[in-house]
Amino acid sequence: MDDPVAELRPLLFSIAYRMLGSASDAEDIVQEAFLRFHRETGAGTEVESPKSYLSAVTTRLCIDHLRSARVRRESYVGTWLPEPLLTEETSDVERHAETADSLSMGFLVLLESLTPVERAVFLLREVFEYDYEEIASVVGKNEENCRQIAVRARRHVHSGKPRFEASKAERDKLARRFFAAAAEGNVQGLVSMLAADVVAYADGGGKGFAFPRPVHGREKVARLLQAGAAQGQRLGVVEMRLAEINGQTGALFLDPDGVTVAAVSLDIADGQIQTLHAVSNPEKLEHLREFRVRPS
Repeated sequence: MDDPVAELRPLLFSIAYRMLGSASDAEDIVQEAFLRFHRETGAGTEVESPKSYLSAVTTRLCIDHLRSARVRRESYVGTWLPEPLLTEETSDVERHAETADSLSMGFLVLLESLTPVERAVFLLREVFEYDYEEIASVVGKNEENCRQIAVRARRHVHSGKPRFEASKAERDKLARRFFAAAAEGNVQGLVSMLAADVVAYADGGGKGFAFPRPVHGREKVARLLQAGAAQGQRLGVVEMRLAEINGQTGALFLDPDGVTVAAVSLDIADGQIQTLHAVSNPEKLEHLREFRVRPS
């Protein structure tokens, strides 16, 4: 028989990952939430709603973690990006679009500008559709206060929310052309696919190849990509595989041992690439090592 409590793990991970932008930390948080749940029930405490209990514990642990992480974020070397997550399209196209929207690198980076409590209220309401009564009990505020927080957060997030191409087929087609042009060092080909105000972000954490600040503009980004392709060859990158990263089209770059050394996701809208997010910090790619055993 399926364990209804264990079946809540994907939901809890979804909350924790969006809160933290880290797959490894999200796993740890969810594990701790389950330990607390079993400790409570093992001691004879009756938990009326495991989902409510575990969601609350997970969210509170995330809030505490974010507060302690702020100092580390401030001293982070270069641009901070979330740990990339491999995702797959579901049969429910509409639901997948909503999920992908709230998983994208751009969206998760935007959440960084919210306080931990604002982030929790916004995500629980807008993404996971919890009611205000439950949200209030989770964050320790009254319902009206939570409504006000949600309105402010929604206004802020929606004003900077990235736009995405509706057609996955069109995104994939452009991505293939784009990564092929990058590999060939075809600057003009790259320029034709980049939006005029394109922005490229790279997170190496001081441990992987990256540029220290965001790069703006199609000409600069195209030449940066050309240089990056040459650098990748020098570093021994031997294979590129298209992949869906955080709900968006992207690619993984592998070394001769099949280990992922970089993950790049593309925000595509209006037939052009609007934003690039590249992660090469090996600590943020550790959970993608399993990809190397998958068939091409």
